[in-house]
Amino acid sequence: MTDTTLLRLAAAGLVALLGALALGPVVIPLMRRLKAGQTIRAEMAASHQAKAGTPTMGGVIFTIPAILATLLFAPRGGDALTRLIIALVLTVGHGLVGFADDYIKVVLKRSLGLRARDKLLAQVALAAVLGYGAVEVLGLGTAVTLPFVNVTVDLGKPLYYALVLIMVWGTASAVNFADGLDGLLGGLSVITFTFYGLFVALAVGQTDMAVLAVALVGGCLGFLYYNRHPARIFMGDVGSFALGGALAAMAVLTKTEFLLVIVGGVYVIEVISVILQVASFRLTGRRIFKMAPLHHHFELLGWSEGQVLRLFWGAALLLTALGWFALPGVLGGR
Repeated sequence: MTDTTLLRLAAAGLVALLGALALGPVVIPLMRRLKAGQTIRAEMAASHQAKAGTPTMGGVIFTIPAILATLLFAPRGGDALTRLIIALVLTVGHGLVGFADDYIKVVLKRSLGLRARDKLLAQVALAAVLGYGAVEVLGLGTAVTLPFVNVTVDLGKPLYYALVLIMVWGTASAVNFADGLDGLLGGLSVITFTFYGLFVALAVGQTDMAVLAVALVGGCLGFLYYNRHPARIFMGDVGSFALGGALAAMAVLTKTEFLLVIVGGVYVIEVISVILQVASFRLTGRRIFKMAPLHHHFELLGWSEGQVLRLFWGAALLLTALGWFALPGVLGGR
């Protein structure tokens, strides 16, 4: 890592951190005035019921500073500008989808939020930008490498575009499901984006993606100051969707599509718990978990939020370490 790269990363992370800390006292009262309070489901743990009315849509606290820091400090030479535009389109686009969903639900008081069809159409369009940009504009190809077995398979354009769509939709949904306890998703994001910024993006020479990742880390750290237990504001879909979009973009642009399944394993487990719960209830009328996503199951078992956070953050660190061992083989298949 050169001194210039180190300075870019440090500056982006610091600016995003300070920006998030500065925005908190502005955004929290604003959301209170808008009456953008979180509704808590009746079946949740008693400790969760006390959070009813806590302002949400707090994702703007870290997304805005992170995007500005990225624009200020990311390099723009060669393919970097193209990658940056694509990644920011995915991040901002998903953030806007989440913002619309939050606004309809908590400000306009329409419980269903943005229609599922409209949300999916937006994600299809964003996935098209990512897939076309990666394959046709950047020339990254349609081959993918499977971690550990280090087998590279060329999917061809139709299958690869389908994979990108699944990644975009699946990652945004999975990250969104992981947002449910004070500090949970913020902490998970710090772990995941640190790995993608410092170990993946820099390893493939994409300082621009590293700057975006570190800016998101800095922003999330600043947001955690307000989101730590007891949270003064929740992230909302505007934040979780933006993080999911950014993560999917980084995995595709660094050609580590299947590595994301390992490094983002906690997100995968969360979404699988929801799928299993819904499938079991529809097929048998019985629930596998006390409540899904999985972190709520532990809450209803009587675990404290701190215990759940330590379990999930610890799992994320272990999965990230596993991803680090798989990384050389994945990069070797590029």
